[in-house]
Amino acid sequence: VCMCEGDSRRNRSHISGHFSRACFTNSPTMIVMVGLPARGKTFISKKLTRYLNWIGVTTKVFNVGQYRRDAAGSYNSFEFFRPDNSEAMKIRRACAVAALKDVCDYFTRALGQVVVFDATNTTAERRDVILGFAKDNGYKVFFVESICDDPEIIAENIKQVKLSSPDYTDCDKEEAAADFLKRIECYKMTYVPLDDSKDRNLSYIKIFDVGSRYLVNRVQDHIQSRIVYYLMNIHVTPRSIYLCRHGESELNLVGRIGGDSGLSPRGAKFASALGAYMRGQSIRDLKVWASHMKRTIQTAEALGVQYEQWKALNEIDAGVCEEMTYEEIQENCPEEFALRDQNKYRYRYPKGESYEDLVQRLEPVIMELERQENVLVICHQAVMRCLLAYFLDKIADELPYLKCPLHTVLKLTPVAYGCKVESISLNIEAVNTHRDKPENVDVDREPAEALETVPDHI
Repeated sequence: VCMCEGDSRRNRSHISGHFSRACFTNSPTMIVMVGLPARGKTFISKKLTRYLNWIGVTTKVFNVGQYRRDAAGSYNSFEFFRPDNSEAMKIRRACAVAALKDVCDYFTRALGQVVVFDATNTTAERRDVILGFAKDNGYKVFFVESICDDPEIIAENIKQVKLSSPDYTDCDKEEAAADFLKRIECYKMTYVPLDDSKDRNLSYIKIFDVGSRYLVNRVQDHIQSRIVYYLMNIHVTPRSIYLCRHGESELNLVGRIGGDSGLSPRGAKFASALGAYMRGQSIRDLKVWASHMKRTIQTAEALGVQYEQWKALNEIDAGVCEEMTYEEIQENCPEEFALRDQNKYRYRYPKGESYEDLVQRLEPVIMELERQENVLVICHQAVMRCLLAYFLDKIADELPYLKCPLHTVLKLTPVAYGCKVESISLNIEAVNTHRDKPENVDVDREPAEALETVPDHI
């Protein structure tokens, strides 16, 4: 029976909300990118935005280059970026002003907490304009400067990202590369890096050669410290991350959620097949992570390699609903069942957790995944959804409904501005544990409507 110890629906915190605006900063924050072209600024912008949104900090990127493309039309040549091209400079300044206006609208109307102002911002004059704008509007500013003089890194960035940008549509690749190098030279003429003496009152992090060295100055608050910690842990080394759930468990067979049961015979067969599949990948120094629960440990043991256990990878705590079927929850706690359907991400099981809680618990796992190279994570349905949502940049409403079937491996390969996903089924039958959101989520709905999307089980 669902026991809530007399707490009412109103005063019990089922809908958790840890990341309120005031929790992080009293005023919105502008993260302002600085650096020459092909230094990974947009890569950092997108990755940082994905991380902040995942932990619940509402963030948006404003890419000034896109404003310039919209204003100037199709790309012509590096001549547009010459500092003595007065007409082009006028357009570029207008684009920066337009982007700043949209930043203000975003903070005011959308109640955003953070923006990433993605542009070169290579002159002290441009940075002064941004600082003046931020001061007038009561925003905090944190600069992120990417400095790189390694020609191999720059050439690879141009090859992987810049040549496929809208600026060079239908252009010869060699000619485009040559033109882009000339564009960089145009920016070098006026580039003034952040100065450790003159700019000592500013808040910033300098990233040298994609993370070989860092310099951090005047971190103002909690959100800026988290940004610094995150940026100091990411890297661009090619790697793959493998995500899968444990093999089918005994409780999966009977449709019971949570618990700590062992593997079913089919689950044990999957564990053996997973070991064979991973050995076939011939990955050097592969790290294997599992939770503290019996079903992931048994799955990891079958691989015959060393593995690490993370308590943070344990399945979402269903509280008083642990080891119940959906049918039993509907029968004993119909109001709870409906409340969860209304907002599955923020709903917290009585004496248990919400998906939002789970994201917080998994943040150290994400940080370590960013630090590592090739990793296999053997986890659980809700945990896998949270991890997958981070890599695929899924919003909170989508996260609890991501499909993560049993006996399937997802291979994630980070690419320039996102993540490539390959789904590998190991062709071992298993029960379906995925439940879609039903159409009717009202508290007074009929039981049949509440259970219409419950998967079949024994």
